[in-house]
Amino acid sequence: MEGNFSASVPPDGEKLQRVKEWLGEADAVLVGAGAGLSTAAGFTYAGERFQRYFSDFEEKYGFHDMYAGGFYPFPAPEEFWAYWSRYIYINRYDQPAGKPYEDLLALLRGKEYFVLTTNVDHRFQTAGFDKARLFYTQGDYGLFQCSVPCHHRTYDNERAIRAMLKEQKDMKIPSGRIPRCPVCGKPMSVNLRSDDTFVEDDGWHAACARYKQFLGAHKKGNILFLELGVGMNTPGIIKYPFWQMTYRNKTARYVCVNLEIAYAPEEISSRSVFIAADLGKTLKNLLQV
Repeated sequence: MEGNFSASVPPDGEKLQRVKEWLGEADAVLVGAGAGLSTAAGFTYAGERFQRYFSDFEEKYGFHDMYAGGFYPFPAPEEFWAYWSRYIYINRYDQPAGKPYEDLLALLRGKEYFVLTTNVDHRFQTAGFDKARLFYTQGDYGLFQCSVPCHHRTYDNERAIRAMLKEQKDMKIPSGRIPRCPVCGKPMSVNLRSDDTFVEDDGWHAACARYKQFLGAHKKGNILFLELGVGMNTPGIIKYPFWQMTYRNKTARYVCVNLEIAYAPEEISSRSVFIAADLGKTLKNLLQV
């Protein structure tokens, strides 16, 4: 594909109608979901929500959003895990799925679908999506791994996170609550892809295999690539492959919904719909078309 792109234009009823028709006509739907979907569900990392849970950390350390706090060089592991236990709890446990996730599931009901996502907050499963139809490429807030790593296994962390949250004081957890690898004794880390220590465990590889099987089964035919809330932080995971697969399969269609800008190469624009609008409202409106 060349470097010419079609810019986004404001959504309208005709576009929503076309997307709804394409959903109905598709033999299969591949959803590519990015952070914008969770943002639309209310899982923001700055502003009021950050202030509600982390005003003490902001005052002491000077960062102003959860993302920045995740990279802060805390002086001790007790402080690091006090921050991260709160962070994981409010973004992974005891939280509703969010209406956009529930609406998306309703739109896909009865369809042959698969979800590829860079999100790590478990909202899809909370909403009721079939785990066998999900591939979390970048990890899961709910898993620990060895930070080295000395082995390629992950561990559920809910019990440990809840204990850290309950027992922390003055932005520190008890030293005895610092998670350590059961094999080598080194510190544990959260199973998030940020460098070459990320563990791709058996579950990750099984999901990857199911994703490849889905692609192989629908290499041809009427497949709809539905891209939701995907930015340009990691375009090589969802956005670029979706463009390429749409280009190669002349019966495929591509839909991009993004709050700020939605676009695609000119070569696939005739088989594409771009909606630059609030993702939650767009999914709600699609159900009503």
